[in-house]
Amino acid sequence: MSKTDVKAKILIVEDEKPLARALELKLTRAGYTAIVALNGEIALEILHKEKFGLILLDLMMPKIDGFGVLEEMQKRSDKTPVIVLTNLSQKEDEQRATSLGAKDFFVKSNTPIAEIVKKVEKLLG
Repeated sequence: MSKTDVKAKILIVEDEKPLARALELKLTRAGYTAIVALNGEIALEILHKEKFGLILLDLMMPKIDGFGVLEEMQKRSDKTPVIVLTNLSQKEDEQRATSLGAKDFFVKSNTPIAEIVKKVEKLLG
């Protein structure tokens, strides 16, 4: 297997376990390595040790929320692309997330998982 056959590693930061599991399964089936962090604190610990091709990030989570994760990533100069998945649909939340470096923004309740996987594939080429 050549290096180009190996798809990127994706960090799923999502506190809703059924959604996190569904994303993990779909992305694994699509050939990615998917790792789940159930809150922002765990995500930052994992990011400290491992590199990822992409992060799927929820905004509303216990311990450290998605905005906190984005802020910490900025402080660390972590340039890993982030797609925000949230049920916050306010324009201000989207603007705040993108100003903190998020590449894309989805409202979970409006977005089927298959569409998220398509977006991931497009972003990772």
